[in-house]
Amino acid sequence: MNRPLLAGVLLVTGAAAAIGAVGGYVVASSPEYAQVVYVQPVTKAVAVKQQECRDLRASKTKPAKDKHRIAGVVIGGMVGGVIGRQFGGGSGKTLATVAGAAGGAVAGNQIRNKVQEENALKANGRKCRVVRRIEQQIVAYDVSYRFDRRLGTVRMEHAPGERIPVRDGKLVLPQGPEKQEKG
Repeated sequence: MNRPLLAGVLLVTGAAAAIGAVGGYVVASSPEYAQVVYVQPVTKAVAVKQQECRDLRASKTKPAKDKHRIAGVVIGGMVGGVIGRQFGGGSGKTLATVAGAAGGAVAGNQIRNKVQEENALKANGRKCRVVRRIEQQIVAYDVSYRFDRRLGTVRMEHAPGERIPVRDGKLVLPQGPEKQEKG
């Protein structure tokens, strides 16, 4: 056979064999998948602090200077008596003075009550406190899977999808299958 032809045939055959070997390796080493059968969240009780607030509405009356509440009645009665004395004559003057004093006392009491209401301190506010409650938080997932006609379980940090990649017969997990895989 012709030497250059033989070299060409050997070269093409070698190239085909190399391409076949690489292709076989890629196919053999490409990931397979394990089918996820069941996922169970793993929870842990955790104490959580939370601020609770509520709106307050309050009013407080300033302490009265006249604790017995008679100043309005006395001052009103005196002013009413002075005004009443200006009317009538003889015994009518006395009656007008008494009526003026009584009317002044009532008016003085009402004025004192109104002033006291206006002296009330009104405030709106908010009262907050920190409360603790127990809450269940998901810390991991126990996953049951089927691969190569076998069932297995693994604990994962994140919920898997419908399948888990497998390479060289082992699950491909972000944190390392040696620590996690059981089965």
